[in-house]
Amino acid sequence: MTGPAPSPVRGIVDLSHPLDDGTPVYPGDPVARFTPATTIGEHGYNVLHVQMGSQTGTHVDAPYHFLEDGARIDELPLDLFLCPAVVADVRGKAPHQAITWADLAPVADRLSPGRMLVLHTGWDAHWGTDAYFDHPFLDGDAAERVVAAGVRTVALDALSLDETVLGGDPAAGFPAHLAVLGSGGVIVENLRGLDAVRSAEPLVSVLPLRIAGADGAPVRAIAFDVGV
Repeated sequence: MTGPAPSPVRGIVDLSHPLDDGTPVYPGDPVARFTPATTIGEHGYNVLHVQMGSQTGTHVDAPYHFLEDGARIDELPLDLFLCPAVVADVRGKAPHQAITWADLAPVADRLSPGRMLVLHTGWDAHWGTDAYFDHPFLDGDAAERVVAAGVRTVALDALSLDETVLGGDPAAGFPAHLAVLGSGGVIVENLRGLDAVRSAEPLVSVLPLRIAGADGAPVRAIAFDVGV
């Protein structure tokens, strides 16, 4: 006797920002530079010289990003990067305002092992402007509760899961990063286009480049709308 057929994929949504010389980066991180190494006119073929940090654009943080003994990006199980997602609509937050556990109440009962939590802040609308650095962030208590529910992948459409303070570190440090990465989980930052996702629980892929020993890596993030 067979079970129900898997839900068909009804649409694919690109959740990744294009990478170019203008890609915003976390304060102090290497800026991205893309220059021709060879050209068809001179060499007969095109090759692009890519220079950027591991945390550039839409990317995944591995535990090693904050923990000396944490797993590197190439050591993590692939099911952290490809799993059904619970999308929490937390749009409407003010600049530098915390996303609390109360904000996650509408989806709290769906947070469980094997699920990815995606925070839809709407802050991708500010990509490429100074306002992008003034994003809302997940507070430490909420991060701890998400981890306690069994979630090991947390993603958002903003620069960082913790508060970004230009000219210095947040006074409270990086509690959300430490909660998620400390559990052996991963963090996905700089998503875009979540308003185009129609499924309540899309299948999301954030498979990173397999850079040996790295603290993180860029991804081509994609949401597969299923069952809608």
